[in-house]
Amino acid sequence: MKLDKIIVASGNKGKIREIREIFTGVEIVSMQELGFSDDINETGKTFKENAKIKAKTIAAKFNMPALADDSGLCVEALHGAPGIYSARFSGEGDKANRDLLLKRLSNITDRKAYFESAVCLYFPNGKKFFGEGRTYGRILQEEIGENGFGYDCLFYSDDLKKSFGLASAEEKNSVSHRYRALSDLRGKI
Repeated sequence: MKLDKIIVASGNKGKIREIREIFTGVEIVSMQELGFSDDINETGKTFKENAKIKAKTIAAKFNMPALADDSGLCVEALHGAPGIYSARFSGEGDKANRDLLLKRLSNITDRKAYFESAVCLYFPNGKKFFGEGRTYGRILQEEIGENGFGYDCLFYSDDLKKSFGLASAEEKNSVSHRYRALSDLRGKI
């Protein structure tokens, strides 16, 4: 299927940048560039459900294919938390989210974690495709590196053998959950 233009149903500049770097050959336009800045209520219970809600909303609003990602950090010792609540874990932004995560893990030695991403490409006619991906690692004892966004400086990647906070965009994109989800999606369309 040939796609020329996709609206990304996100206001997260880090996500949009990653999607543009990974989803080459297609014009990627953010919903803000088209004047949409309303919040989309993420009422799903899974990353996949939330991705569908966002993509469907934007596809219907602009009558164009829309791509949405929902992703987050899942820590095994915290029973998958922060999970779908990763961006709003503390309710006070990225730094507060990281601080809360470190506090919750302060006496825990098993710090296995993974980033999970679900992407949905939704067409105005109701046709939809999904992709899912994960990348595995562990939560560090302290922030290492300044690259990336969100929890990247706390996540030690098993693939890269270093913190995502130390990884270049190219390194991270080569193993990221979002890259794997987009690759999974591409194989289905």
